[in-house]
Amino acid sequence: MQDIEVIAPNLKHSLSGVTTTVIRLLPIQKKMIGIVATGPGLPNDLPHIRLIRVPFLSNQTRRVWHARRNTEMLMGLFLRTVLRRNLKLLFTSAAQRDHSGFTKWLISKMDALIATTPQAASFLEHPSTVIMHGVNTDLFHPADNKSALRARLGLPEGIVIGCFGRIRPQKGVDLLVDAAIRVLPDHPDVSIVFTGRATKEFETFQHQQEEKLHAAGLADRVQFRGERPWDEIVETYRALDLFVAPARHEGFGLTPIEAMASGVPAIASHGVGAFSAQIQDGVTGRLVEKDSVAALADALGEMLDNPAQLAAAGQAARAHVEQDFRIEGEAQSIVNVYRSLLNAD
Repeated sequence: MQDIEVIAPNLKHSLSGVTTTVIRLLPIQKKMIGIVATGPGLPNDLPHIRLIRVPFLSNQTRRVWHARRNTEMLMGLFLRTVLRRNLKLLFTSAAQRDHSGFTKWLISKMDALIATTPQAASFLEHPSTVIMHGVNTDLFHPADNKSALRARLGLPEGIVIGCFGRIRPQKGVDLLVDAAIRVLPDHPDVSIVFTGRATKEFETFQHQQEEKLHAAGLADRVQFRGERPWDEIVETYRALDLFVAPARHEGFGLTPIEAMASGVPAIASHGVGAFSAQIQDGVTGRLVEKDSVAALADALGEMLDNPAQLAAAGQAARAHVEQDFRIEGEAQSIVNVYRSLLNAD
């Protein structure tokens, strides 16, 4: 293993957008710099160090602690101020809202900041570097044989729409369910697949959506598959014909560009996260009014009525991501920030 120059903590067990970011970036960055992850819920093939070992690393070497959550900023501060570890603290923020007083205090203690969008940068109140997310276009790519892949994944034939992420109102799951109830009766060959976990707080919310679908006679055409392994999520993207991200609020929102890299056009909420920068409206998918069932239903209906448009948009989506959202550019820009911290006086 290379000398450890950067530690990327992941202090959360369940799969989340932050965890996914660590999983995506480290295989690329480990070729550029000595980086390891620490914490639970990460694949075994990632470079990794047990958290208990971190305080015992040699203090002769300066390292970057790259936090992406409050808990990780707090842990970094503890390691540096209480345990006197030789660390430079970096925080990446995707939040497009005013931070709490505690978060602002933590942010003020960081040595450098990264924001995933200009909007997120505007809420940091300190200088930051804007680095937008990219995706691994080798990992996310169109399917060679979509029918065979669907059969293996237990997905239906016809047109399959996907929506991935936590099952909660913030993600707009109810908006897609309500739009489906309007649109699917006129499109009998269309199915929808949701993946993602409903935490205890939102189990009732999921049950409400399932009840609406059952009452509309659509329960067999809309699947809630729960939290799935990462490798299966990657394959499921390839099996889709259309992806929908109807979120009401989002930090960055990586799922549309993961779908587009897989040759799948995307519909997403205009002005939410970085969706407006990701999707070329009318070319690689559609941008729709936030929190509007009618707008989402109209966009779904228009795209489903024209299968040739779906296929052309999928090809355009793949080309768009290859040109503007490759993960190599994101990884290198972050490593440049690491280097500046490691070389600072």
